[in-house]
Amino acid sequence: MSNSPAISIRDLAKSFGKGIHAIRVLDGVSLDIGRREFFTLLGPSGCGKTTLLRLIAGFEAADRGSIAIEGQDVTAAPPFHRPVNTVFQSYALFPHLTVGQNVAFALDEQGMARDAIRKRVGEVLEMVRMSAFAARRPAELSGGQQQRVALARALAPRPRVLLLDEPLSALDLKLRKEMQIELKLLQEEAGITFLFVTHDQEEALMLSDRVAVMQSGRILQMGPPRAIYEAPTHRFVADFIGDINLMDAEALAGGGIRLDGGAVLPLAHGKAGRVTVAIRPERARLVPAGKGAIDATIIHSAYLGSAMLHKLSLPNGGTFLLRQSEAPDLPGGNGATVGLALPPEALQVLDQ
Repeated sequence: MSNSPAISIRDLAKSFGKGIHAIRVLDGVSLDIGRREFFTLLGPSGCGKTTLLRLIAGFEAADRGSIAIEGQDVTAAPPFHRPVNTVFQSYALFPHLTVGQNVAFALDEQGMARDAIRKRVGEVLEMVRMSAFAARRPAELSGGQQQRVALARALAPRPRVLLLDEPLSALDLKLRKEMQIELKLLQEEAGITFLFVTHDQEEALMLSDRVAVMQSGRILQMGPPRAIYEAPTHRFVADFIGDINLMDAEALAGGGIRLDGGAVLPLAHGKAGRVTVAIRPERARLVPAGKGAIDATIIHSAYLGSAMLHKLSLPNGGTFLLRQSEAPDLPGGNGATVGLALPPEALQVLDQ
Protein backbone atom coordinates (compact mmCIF):
# COMPACT_ATOMS: atom_id res chain seq x y z
CA MET A 1 0.00 0.00 0.00
CA SER A 2 1.66 3.18 -1.21
CA ASN A 3 0.16 5.39 1.53
CA SER A 4 0.88 3.04 4.43
CA PRO A 5 3.46 4.03 7.08
CA ALA A 6 6.99 2.72 6.80
CA ILE A 7 6.45 0.92 10.13
CA SER A 8 3.14 0.28 11.85
CA ILE A 9 3.11 -1.32 15.31
CA ARG A 10 0.01 -2.27 17.23
CA ASP A 11 -0.25 -3.37 20.88
CA LEU A 12 3.21 -4.92 20.92
CA ALA A 13 4.16 -6.73 24.12
CA LYS A 14 7.22 -8.72 25.12
CA SER A 15 8.35 -10.42 28.33
CA PHE A 16 11.50 -12.35 29.17
CA GLY A 17 11.27 -15.31 31.50
CA LYS A 18 8.20 -17.29 32.55
CA GLY A 19 5.68 -17.36 35.34
CA ILE A 20 6.35 -15.28 38.42
CA HIS A 21 9.88 -14.62 37.16
CA ALA A 22 8.73 -13.04 33.89
CA ILE A 23 9.90 -9.49 33.26
CA ARG A 24 7.64 -7.33 31.09
CA VAL A 25 9.92 -5.36 28.75
CA LEU A 26 7.30 -3.96 26.36
CA ASP A 27 3.76 -3.27 27.48
CA GLY A 28 1.31 -2.64 24.64
CA VAL A 29 3.32 -0.30 22.40
CA SER A 30 1.59 1.18 19.35
CA LEU A 31 3.05 3.68 16.88
CA ASP A 32 3.31 4.61 13.20
CA ILE A 33 6.56 5.78 11.59
CA GLY A 34 6.31 7.66 8.31
CA ARG A 35 8.26 6.93 5.16
CA ARG A 36 11.59 8.78 4.94
CA GLU A 37 11.21 9.83 8.57
CA PHE A 38 14.10 9.98 11.01
CA PHE A 39 12.40 8.54 14.06
CA THR A 40 14.12 8.08 17.42
CA LEU A 41 13.33 5.85 20.39
CA LEU A 42 14.74 7.65 23.42
CA GLY A 43 14.94 6.49 27.00
CA PRO A 44 17.16 5.21 29.80
CA SER A 45 18.72 1.76 29.88
CA GLY A 46 16.11 -0.94 30.37
CA CYS A 47 13.16 1.08 29.05
CA GLY A 48 12.52 -1.35 26.16
CA LYS A 49 13.78 0.66 23.20
CA THR A 50 16.35 -1.89 21.98
CA THR A 51 13.88 -4.75 22.47
CA LEU A 52 11.38 -2.87 20.29
CA LEU A 53 14.02 -2.44 17.60
CA ARG A 54 14.92 -6.14 17.77
CA LEU A 55 11.26 -7.11 17.40
CA ILE A 56 11.01 -4.97 14.26
CA ALA A 57 14.19 -6.56 12.91
CA GLY A 58 12.84 -10.05 13.64
CA PHE A 59 15.57 -11.00 16.13
CA GLU A 60 12.94 -11.48 18.84
CA ALA A 61 9.34 -12.75 18.70
CA ALA A 62 6.51 -10.71 20.22
CA ASP A 63 4.20 -12.16 22.86
CA ARG A 64 1.33 -10.09 21.49
CA GLY A 65 0.65 -7.48 18.82
CA SER A 66 1.57 -6.91 15.19
CA ILE A 67 4.33 -5.34 13.07
CA ALA A 68 3.81 -4.14 9.51
CA ILE A 69 6.43 -2.65 7.19
CA GLU A 70 5.04 -0.57 4.32
CA GLY A 71 1.69 -2.29 4.70
CA GLN A 72 3.03 -5.85 4.82
CA ASP A 73 2.50 -7.83 8.02
CA VAL A 74 5.90 -9.19 9.07
CA THR A 75 5.05 -10.17 12.65
CA ALA A 76 5.91 -13.82 12.04
CA ALA A 77 8.46 -13.30 9.24
CA PRO A 78 12.13 -14.24 9.82
CA PRO A 79 14.71 -11.42 9.70
CA PHE A 80 15.88 -12.23 6.15
CA HIS A 81 12.31 -11.80 4.85
CA ARG A 82 11.95 -8.29 6.26
CA PRO A 83 12.95 -5.25 4.15
CA VAL A 84 15.10 -3.81 6.94
CA ASN A 85 18.76 -3.76 7.88
CA THR A 86 20.43 -3.06 11.22
CA VAL A 87 23.50 -1.13 12.35
CA PHE A 88 24.63 -2.21 15.82
CA GLN A 89 26.71 -0.59 18.55
CA SER A 90 29.58 -2.89 17.60
CA TYR A 91 30.41 -2.40 13.96
CA ALA A 92 30.73 -6.20 13.40
CA LEU A 93 32.95 -5.76 10.33
CA PHE A 94 34.77 -8.81 9.02
CA PRO A 95 38.43 -8.16 9.95
CA HIS A 96 39.86 -10.33 7.16
CA LEU A 97 37.88 -8.53 4.42
CA THR A 98 38.59 -5.15 2.87
CA VAL A 99 36.15 -2.27 3.15
CA GLY A 100 34.83 -3.00 -0.32
CA GLN A 101 34.45 -6.71 0.44
CA ASN A 102 32.63 -5.96 3.71
CA VAL A 103 30.13 -3.78 1.87
CA ALA A 104 29.75 -6.33 -0.94
CA PHE A 105 29.22 -9.30 1.38
CA ALA A 106 25.40 -9.13 1.67
CA LEU A 107 25.03 -8.39 -2.04
CA ASP A 108 27.13 -11.42 -2.91
CA GLU A 109 25.00 -13.56 -0.57
CA GLN A 110 21.93 -12.39 -2.47
CA GLY A 111 23.46 -13.64 -5.72
CA MET A 112 23.76 -10.23 -7.35
CA ALA A 113 25.88 -10.07 -10.51
CA ARG A 114 29.49 -8.97 -9.95
CA ASP A 115 29.20 -5.86 -12.14
CA ALA A 116 26.08 -4.80 -10.24
CA ILE A 117 27.82 -5.44 -6.93
CA ARG A 118 30.81 -3.37 -7.96
CA LYS A 119 28.55 -0.50 -8.99
CA ARG A 120 26.46 -0.59 -5.81
CA VAL A 121 29.54 -0.78 -3.55
CA GLY A 122 30.93 2.28 -5.31
CA GLU A 123 27.66 4.15 -4.82
CA VAL A 124 27.34 3.56 -1.09
CA LEU A 125 31.05 4.14 -0.37
CA GLU A 126 30.73 7.44 -2.18
CA MET A 127 27.62 8.22 -0.11
CA VAL A 128 29.55 7.74 3.16
CA ARG A 129 32.74 9.35 1.79
CA MET A 130 34.83 6.18 2.04
CA SER A 131 35.65 5.53 -1.63
CA ALA A 132 39.37 6.11 -1.07
CA PHE A 133 39.47 3.41 1.62
CA ALA A 134 37.90 0.53 -0.33
CA ALA A 135 41.09 -1.57 -0.26
CA ARG A 136 41.83 -1.13 3.45
CA ARG A 137 40.90 -3.55 6.20
CA PRO A 138 38.90 -2.51 9.32
CA ALA A 139 42.00 -2.52 11.58
CA GLU A 140 43.49 0.23 9.41
CA LEU A 141 40.50 2.55 9.98
CA SER A 142 39.53 4.94 12.76
CA GLY A 143 36.35 4.41 14.76
CA GLY A 144 34.46 6.97 12.71
CA GLN A 145 35.60 5.39 9.45
CA GLN A 146 34.53 1.95 10.65
CA GLN A 147 31.14 3.37 11.51
CA ARG A 148 30.79 4.74 7.98
CA VAL A 149 31.64 1.33 6.55
CA ALA A 150 29.02 -0.30 8.77
CA LEU A 151 26.46 2.21 7.49
CA ALA A 152 27.48 1.58 3.88
CA ARG A 153 27.19 -2.18 4.35
CA ALA A 154 23.70 -1.78 5.83
CA LEU A 155 22.56 0.53 3.03
CA ALA A 156 23.98 -1.54 0.19
CA PRO A 157 21.02 -3.97 -0.13
CA ARG A 158 18.61 -1.01 -0.40
CA PRO A 159 16.52 -1.69 2.73
CA ARG A 160 13.19 0.10 3.11
CA VAL A 161 14.05 0.83 6.75
CA LEU A 162 17.41 1.19 8.48
CA LEU A 163 17.46 0.29 12.18
CA LEU A 164 20.26 1.88 14.21
CA ASP A 165 20.96 0.65 17.75
CA GLU A 166 23.06 3.38 19.45
CA PRO A 167 25.51 3.30 16.52
CA LEU A 168 27.54 6.30 17.73
CA SER A 169 27.99 5.30 21.37
CA ALA A 170 31.51 3.89 20.90
CA LEU A 171 32.87 7.14 19.43
CA ASP A 172 34.61 9.89 21.39
CA LEU A 173 32.61 13.05 22.00
CA LYS A 174 34.07 15.19 19.20
CA LEU A 175 33.76 12.46 16.59
CA ARG A 176 30.28 11.61 17.80
CA LYS A 177 29.19 15.22 17.22
CA GLU A 178 30.61 15.13 13.69
CA MET A 179 28.93 11.81 12.91
CA GLN A 180 25.55 13.06 14.15
CA ILE A 181 25.50 15.69 11.42
CA GLU A 182 26.72 13.23 8.82
CA LEU A 183 24.11 10.67 9.83
CA LYS A 184 21.25 13.12 9.30
CA LEU A 185 22.63 14.18 5.93
CA LEU A 186 23.07 10.52 4.98
CA GLN A 187 19.46 9.74 5.84
CA GLU A 188 18.25 12.60 3.66
CA GLU A 189 20.48 11.48 0.79
CA ALA A 190 19.50 7.81 1.07
CA GLY A 191 15.83 8.78 1.17
CA ILE A 192 14.74 5.94 3.45
CA THR A 193 13.30 5.60 6.95
CA PHE A 194 15.76 5.60 9.85
CA LEU A 195 14.69 4.17 13.20
CA PHE A 196 17.31 5.30 15.70
CA VAL A 197 17.76 4.10 19.29
CA THR A 198 19.65 6.23 21.81
CA HIS A 199 19.74 7.27 25.46
CA ASP A 200 21.39 10.60 24.52
CA GLN A 201 18.77 13.37 24.71
CA GLU A 202 20.79 15.95 22.76
CA GLU A 203 21.45 13.43 20.00
CA ALA A 204 17.74 12.62 19.74
CA LEU A 205 16.72 16.29 19.59
CA MET A 206 19.35 17.10 16.98
CA LEU A 207 18.71 14.25 14.56
CA SER A 208 15.05 13.41 14.70
CA ASP A 209 11.93 14.39 12.83
CA ARG A 210 10.02 12.82 15.75
CA VAL A 211 10.99 11.33 19.09
CA ALA A 212 9.26 8.72 21.25
CA VAL A 213 10.31 8.89 24.91
CA MET A 214 10.07 5.49 26.59
CA GLN A 215 9.95 4.36 30.20
CA SER A 216 9.25 0.90 31.63
CA GLY A 217 8.17 -0.57 28.31
CA ARG A 218 5.74 2.20 27.37
CA ILE A 219 5.84 5.30 25.18
CA LEU A 220 5.16 8.28 27.45
CA GLN A 221 5.26 11.01 24.82
CA MET A 222 5.81 11.17 21.08
CA GLY A 223 6.25 14.19 18.83
CA PRO A 224 8.69 16.61 17.16
CA PRO A 225 11.82 17.47 19.18
CA ARG A 226 10.64 21.01 19.92
CA ALA A 227 7.34 19.77 21.37
CA ILE A 228 9.10 17.14 23.48
CA TYR A 229 11.49 19.75 24.85
CA GLU A 230 9.19 22.72 25.30
CA ALA A 231 5.91 21.00 26.16
CA PRO A 232 6.56 17.77 28.08
CA THR A 233 3.40 16.02 29.21
CA HIS A 234 4.93 13.84 31.95
CA ARG A 235 7.25 14.65 34.83
CA PHE A 236 9.62 11.89 33.69
CA VAL A 237 9.83 13.34 30.16
CA ALA A 238 10.44 16.84 31.50
CA ASP A 239 13.20 15.61 33.80
CA PHE A 240 14.81 13.30 31.26
CA ILE A 241 15.06 15.78 28.37
CA GLY A 242 17.69 18.42 29.10
CA ASP A 243 18.00 20.61 32.19
CA ILE A 244 14.76 21.64 33.83
CA ASN A 245 13.47 23.00 37.13
CA LEU A 246 10.66 20.98 38.71
CA MET A 247 8.75 22.66 41.53
CA ASP A 248 6.13 20.93 43.65
CA ALA A 249 2.87 22.87 43.87
CA GLU A 250 -0.86 22.74 44.57
CA ALA A 251 -3.50 23.46 41.93
CA LEU A 252 -6.15 25.51 43.73
CA ALA A 253 -9.89 24.83 43.36
CA GLY A 254 -10.57 28.51 42.74
CA GLY A 255 -7.86 28.84 40.09
CA GLY A 256 -4.14 29.45 40.15
CA ILE A 257 -1.30 27.28 41.39
CA ARG A 258 0.48 27.75 44.70
CA LEU A 259 4.11 26.73 44.80
CA ASP A 260 5.36 25.00 47.92
CA GLY A 261 6.77 28.03 49.68
CA GLY A 262 3.75 30.30 49.18
CA ALA A 263 3.92 32.04 45.76
CA VAL A 264 0.72 31.80 43.69
CA LEU A 265 1.08 31.66 39.91
CA PRO A 266 -1.73 32.71 37.54
CA LEU A 267 -1.88 29.34 35.79
CA ALA A 268 -4.92 27.31 34.85
CA HIS A 269 -5.20 23.59 35.52
CA GLY A 270 -8.03 21.15 34.99
CA LYS A 271 -8.44 19.99 38.55
CA ALA A 272 -7.31 20.77 42.08
CA GLY A 273 -4.54 18.67 43.61
CA ARG A 274 -0.80 18.13 43.71
CA VAL A 275 1.05 19.12 40.54
CA THR A 276 4.56 19.84 39.32
CA VAL A 277 5.47 23.17 37.71
CA ALA A 278 8.29 22.86 35.17
CA ILE A 279 10.42 25.55 33.54
CA ARG A 280 13.65 25.39 31.56
CA PRO A 281 16.69 27.25 32.99
CA GLU A 282 16.89 29.58 30.00
CA ARG A 283 13.22 30.66 30.24
CA ALA A 284 13.34 32.17 33.75
CA ARG A 285 14.81 35.63 34.44
CA LEU A 286 16.56 37.42 37.29
CA VAL A 287 14.93 40.67 38.40
CA PRO A 288 15.34 42.92 41.48
CA ALA A 289 14.26 41.38 44.77
CA GLY A 290 10.52 41.77 45.33
CA LYS A 291 9.81 42.19 41.59
CA GLY A 292 9.44 38.53 40.64
CA ALA A 293 7.22 35.62 41.59
CA ILE A 294 9.74 34.48 44.19
CA ASP A 295 12.70 35.94 46.02
CA ALA A 296 15.73 33.65 45.86
CA THR A 297 19.33 33.63 47.05
CA ILE A 298 22.30 33.15 44.73
CA ILE A 299 24.29 30.09 45.80
CA HIS A 300 26.78 30.14 42.95
CA SER A 301 27.27 31.80 39.57
CA ALA A 302 29.44 30.53 36.72
CA TYR A 303 30.52 32.19 33.47
CA LEU A 304 30.01 29.84 30.50
CA GLY A 305 31.13 32.15 27.69
CA SER A 306 27.78 32.44 25.94
CA ALA A 307 25.76 32.61 29.16
CA MET A 308 25.81 32.93 32.93
CA LEU A 309 24.64 29.96 34.96
CA HIS A 310 23.15 30.70 38.39
CA LYS A 311 22.24 28.21 41.08
CA LEU A 312 19.64 29.70 43.40
CA SER A 313 18.17 28.73 46.75
CA LEU A 314 14.37 28.97 47.00
CA PRO A 315 12.34 29.88 50.12
CA ASN A 316 11.08 26.29 50.48
CA GLY A 317 14.67 24.96 50.62
CA GLY A 318 14.75 23.79 47.00
CA THR A 319 17.24 24.88 44.38
CA PHE A 320 16.71 26.49 40.98
CA LEU A 321 19.01 26.52 37.94
CA LEU A 322 18.90 29.63 35.74
CA ARG A 323 20.80 30.25 32.51
CA GLN A 324 20.92 33.82 31.21
CA SER A 325 22.63 35.07 28.07
CA GLU A 326 22.87 38.63 29.37
CA ALA A 327 24.01 39.54 32.87
CA PRO A 328 21.30 41.66 34.55
CA ASP A 329 22.22 44.86 36.40
CA LEU A 330 21.55 43.38 39.83
CA PRO A 331 23.46 42.92 43.07
CA GLY A 332 25.77 40.00 42.37
CA GLY A 333 27.82 37.51 44.28
CA ASN A 334 27.02 34.51 46.37
CA GLY A 335 24.44 35.25 49.04
CA ALA A 336 22.76 38.09 47.12
CA THR A 337 18.93 38.17 47.16
CA VAL A 338 17.28 38.48 43.75
CA GLY A 339 13.83 38.13 42.29
CA LEU A 340 12.95 35.17 40.10
CA ALA A 341 10.60 35.99 37.22
CA LEU A 342 8.65 33.02 35.84
CA PRO A 343 6.88 33.97 32.58
CA PRO A 344 3.52 32.11 32.52
CA GLU A 345 4.00 31.10 28.89
CA ALA A 346 7.24 29.33 29.82
CA LEU A 347 5.67 27.20 32.57
CA GLN A 348 4.36 23.68 32.17
CA VAL A 349 1.97 22.16 34.71
CA LEU A 350 2.33 18.41 35.07
CA ASP A 351 0.25 16.01 37.12
CA GLN A 352 2.23 14.18 39.78
